[in-house]
Amino acid sequence: MDDTLIRLRDDAASAAPVLAFAELAETTNAAAVRLSPGDDARALLPLLGQLELVEVEFPGFNDGRGYSAARILREHGYAGELRAVGQVLVDQISHYHRCGFDAFRPDQPIARAAIDKAIATWPEVYQRTVDGRAPIWALRHG
Repeated sequence: MDDTLIRLRDDAASAAPVLAFAELAETTNAAAVRLSPGDDARALLPLLGQLELVEVEFPGFNDGRGYSAARILREHGYAGELRAVGQVLVDQISHYHRCGFDAFRPDQPIARAAIDKAIATWPEVYQRTVDGRAPIWALRHG
Protein backbone atom coordinates (compact mmCIF):
# COMPACT_ATOMS: atom_id res chain seq x y z
CA MET A 1 0.00 0.00 0.00
CA ASP A 2 2.95 2.38 0.50
CA ASP A 3 3.46 2.45 -3.26
CA THR A 4 0.32 4.59 -3.52
CA LEU A 5 1.65 7.26 -1.11
CA ILE A 6 1.90 10.72 -2.66
CA ARG A 7 3.27 13.56 -0.58
CA LEU A 8 3.16 17.29 -1.31
CA ARG A 9 5.80 17.97 1.31
CA ASP A 10 9.58 18.27 1.08
CA ASP A 11 10.41 16.65 4.42
CA ALA A 12 10.86 12.91 4.94
CA ALA A 13 7.81 10.76 5.54
CA SER A 14 7.26 9.72 9.14
CA ALA A 15 8.51 6.26 10.05
CA ALA A 16 6.62 6.29 13.36
CA PRO A 17 4.09 3.51 13.92
CA VAL A 18 0.57 4.78 13.31
CA LEU A 19 -1.72 4.24 16.28
CA ALA A 20 -5.47 4.04 16.03
CA PHE A 21 -7.20 6.92 17.80
CA ALA A 22 -8.54 4.51 20.46
CA GLU A 23 -4.96 3.41 21.31
CA LEU A 24 -3.86 6.98 22.04
CA ALA A 25 -4.92 6.76 25.68
CA GLU A 26 -2.44 3.91 26.24
CA THR A 27 0.67 5.97 25.42
CA THR A 28 2.14 9.39 26.08
CA ASN A 29 4.65 9.57 23.25
CA ALA A 30 2.66 8.86 20.08
CA ALA A 31 4.07 10.49 16.97
CA ALA A 32 1.50 9.22 14.46
CA VAL A 33 -2.22 8.55 14.75
CA ARG A 34 -5.10 7.54 12.49
CA LEU A 35 -8.51 9.16 12.79
CA SER A 36 -11.52 7.17 11.66
CA PRO A 37 -14.94 8.65 10.97
CA GLY A 38 -16.52 9.46 14.30
CA ASP A 39 -13.23 10.17 16.08
CA ASP A 40 -13.10 13.70 17.47
CA ALA A 41 -10.08 15.54 16.03
CA ARG A 42 -10.33 18.08 18.86
CA ALA A 43 -9.02 15.41 21.24
CA LEU A 44 -5.68 15.67 19.41
CA LEU A 45 -5.25 19.40 20.04
CA PRO A 46 -3.12 18.97 23.20
CA LEU A 47 -0.83 16.62 21.23
CA LEU A 48 -0.26 18.73 18.12
CA GLY A 49 3.32 19.57 19.10
CA GLN A 50 4.38 15.90 19.28
CA LEU A 51 2.49 14.47 16.31
CA GLU A 52 4.44 14.26 13.05
CA LEU A 53 1.69 12.43 11.13
CA VAL A 54 -2.08 12.33 11.31
CA GLU A 55 -3.81 9.94 8.94
CA VAL A 56 -7.49 10.58 8.30
CA GLU A 57 -9.45 7.62 7.03
CA PHE A 58 -11.96 7.98 4.19
CA PRO A 59 -13.83 4.65 4.05
CA GLY A 60 -16.15 5.92 1.33
CA PHE A 61 -16.31 8.84 -1.07
CA ASN A 62 -19.56 9.98 0.50
CA ASP A 63 -18.17 10.39 4.03
CA GLY A 64 -16.89 13.92 4.45
CA ARG A 65 -16.16 13.96 8.18
CA GLY A 66 -12.44 13.76 7.45
CA TYR A 67 -12.55 17.19 5.81
CA SER A 68 -13.76 18.68 9.09
CA ALA A 69 -11.08 16.85 11.06
CA ALA A 70 -8.38 18.22 8.76
CA ARG A 71 -9.63 21.75 8.96
CA ILE A 72 -9.87 21.63 12.77
CA LEU A 73 -6.27 20.43 13.05
CA ARG A 74 -4.86 22.99 10.61
CA GLU A 75 -6.81 25.89 12.10
CA HIS A 76 -5.33 25.02 15.48
CA GLY A 77 -1.78 25.13 14.13
CA TYR A 78 -0.96 21.53 13.24
CA ALA A 79 1.99 21.71 10.85
CA GLY A 80 2.84 18.01 10.53
CA GLU A 81 1.88 15.71 7.71
CA LEU A 82 -1.85 15.35 7.22
CA ARG A 83 -2.56 12.28 5.11
CA ALA A 84 -5.88 11.26 3.55
CA VAL A 85 -6.08 7.45 3.35
CA GLY A 86 -8.58 5.01 1.94
CA GLN A 87 -11.09 5.85 -0.75
CA VAL A 88 -9.31 8.98 -1.92
CA LEU A 89 -10.57 10.00 -5.35
CA VAL A 90 -8.82 12.26 -7.83
CA ASP A 91 -11.92 14.41 -8.37
CA GLN A 92 -11.87 15.31 -4.67
CA ILE A 93 -8.13 16.06 -4.39
CA SER A 94 -8.55 19.83 -4.66
CA HIS A 95 -11.04 19.72 -1.77
CA TYR A 96 -8.74 17.60 0.39
CA HIS A 97 -5.90 20.02 -0.30
CA ARG A 98 -8.03 23.09 0.50
CA CYS A 99 -8.77 21.59 3.93
CA GLY A 100 -5.09 21.05 4.67
CA PHE A 101 -4.19 17.57 3.44
CA ASP A 102 -0.65 17.44 2.11
CA ALA A 103 -0.32 13.68 1.54
CA PHE A 104 -2.53 10.98 0.10
CA ARG A 105 -2.53 7.19 0.28
CA PRO A 106 -5.46 6.08 -1.85
CA ASP A 107 -6.71 2.51 -2.07
CA GLN A 108 -6.27 2.74 -5.85
CA PRO A 109 -3.16 4.40 -7.33
CA ILE A 110 -3.43 7.96 -8.60
CA ALA A 111 -0.72 9.45 -10.79
CA ARG A 112 1.15 12.39 -9.28
CA ALA A 113 0.45 14.41 -12.44
CA ALA A 114 -3.29 13.88 -11.94
CA ILE A 115 -3.03 15.16 -8.38
CA ASP A 116 -1.08 18.24 -9.45
CA LYS A 117 -3.63 18.93 -12.20
CA ALA A 118 -6.55 18.52 -9.78
CA ILE A 119 -5.05 21.00 -7.34
CA ALA A 120 -4.40 23.55 -10.10
CA THR A 121 -7.86 23.18 -11.70
CA TRP A 122 -9.51 26.00 -9.75
CA PRO A 123 -7.03 28.83 -9.16
CA GLU A 124 -9.75 31.12 -7.75
CA VAL A 125 -11.79 30.10 -4.73
CA TYR A 126 -14.91 31.41 -3.04
CA GLN A 127 -14.39 30.36 0.56
CA ARG A 128 -11.57 31.15 2.93
CA THR A 129 -9.85 28.05 4.24
CA VAL A 130 -6.49 26.76 5.40
CA ASP A 131 -4.61 26.62 2.08
CA GLY A 132 -3.75 30.32 2.27
CA ARG A 133 -5.48 31.43 -0.93
CA ALA A 134 -7.51 34.60 -0.72
CA PRO A 135 -11.15 34.12 -1.68
CA ILE A 136 -12.22 35.85 -4.88
CA TRP A 137 -14.50 38.30 -3.02
CA ALA A 138 -11.52 39.50 -0.99
CA LEU A 139 -9.51 40.01 -4.16
CA ARG A 140 -12.35 42.02 -5.70
CA HIS A 141 -13.05 44.17 -2.67
CA GLY A 142 -9.62 44.38 -1.09
